Amino acid sequence: MKKILALLLALSLTAALCAGCGSTQEETQTTDTTNTTTQEEDVTIRLGGLKGPTSMGMVKLLADNDAGTTTNHYEFTMAGSADELTPKMLQGELDILAVPVNLGSVLYNNSDGAVQLLAVNTLGVIYLVEKGGQTVTDWASLKGQTIYATGKGSTPEYALNYLLEENGLDPATDVTIEWKSEPTEIVAQMAAQDHVIALLPQPFVTVAQSKFEDLAISMDLTEEWDKLDNGSQLITAGLVVRTEFAKEHPQAVADFLEEYNASTAYVNENVAEAAQLVEQYDIVEAAVAEKAIPYCNIVCITGQEMMTSVQGYFQVLFDQNPQSVGGTLPGDDFYYLGQ
Repeated sequence: MKKILALLLALSLTAALCAGCGSTQEETQTTDTTNTTTQEEDVTIRLGGLKGPTSMGMVKLLADNDAGTTTNHYEFTMAGSADELTPKMLQGELDILAVPVNLGSVLYNNSDGAVQLLAVNTLGVIYLVEKGGQTVTDWASLKGQTIYATGKGSTPEYALNYLLEENGLDPATDVTIEWKSEPTEIVAQMAAQDHVIALLPQPFVTVAQSKFEDLAISMDLTEEWDKLDNGSQLITAGLVVRTEFAKEHPQAVADFLEEYNASTAYVNENVAEAAQLVEQYDIVEAAVAEKAIPYCNIVCITGQEMMTSVQGYFQVLFDQNPQSVGGTLPGDDFYYLGQ
């Protein structure tokens, strides 16, 4: 009971940034296929994801599953927020789950290593945008400006503060950050003011651009992070697996990573077709998805590269707030490097 209470408290400190948009009603889609093989590869994987970019990369895998052409069978459960799915993961009702990557560390730290990180599946989806003028040309030009943002106490705040500091600005004195509870409040602010600078995630950037013709992207925080060349990456989400499942079904996990990697490649290379699948699986409307996908930084990074980039990112978060990663940096066994 103490573990559960501690975990619920820790979960409340993490962001479900990647949930993006949509209702919080949970949807479950289960596929029956005609594959009759009985080998170890023929494993049913209970897969979970959130509405938004973290699930966009898996839509081709889901379509192939519906067509009966995947090695594994997949039962897909989607929800609007991570706290709807993480209890299912810990209770053994889900095998692999796409969540904010720092939430993976929180789960690991509060469950005695019951989960491992399989892959990074979404890099940064946060953008600095400006409506009503082009005053933001670099970080120095933000001095004295007001920035509207969501995600206080979570990844967006840590990322913004870190980038401001690395570029010579004090977040407490050089800029004014007005925190809002959700992106729709910022969109409303844009409707009420002629000039607004805001921090928004995809696909809300695309949604806002459809409403305001003079809204432009000033900075991609992923690109700005990469410019620092510090060995880490700005990471939104990853895929976590139950440690017990990974030990029992290493071949199924390997097959999943292969099929998931192929799915992300398809989404990035066939945006229009993938957008239709994104709508089919009720993640976001196709028109929004088609414009947003190129800016969602959908990836599949595994192995040592995953470990190195995530460790660097976690160090940045830990330095700002240890609770953002569950109180302590996860051990090397958190990173699934294969069997």
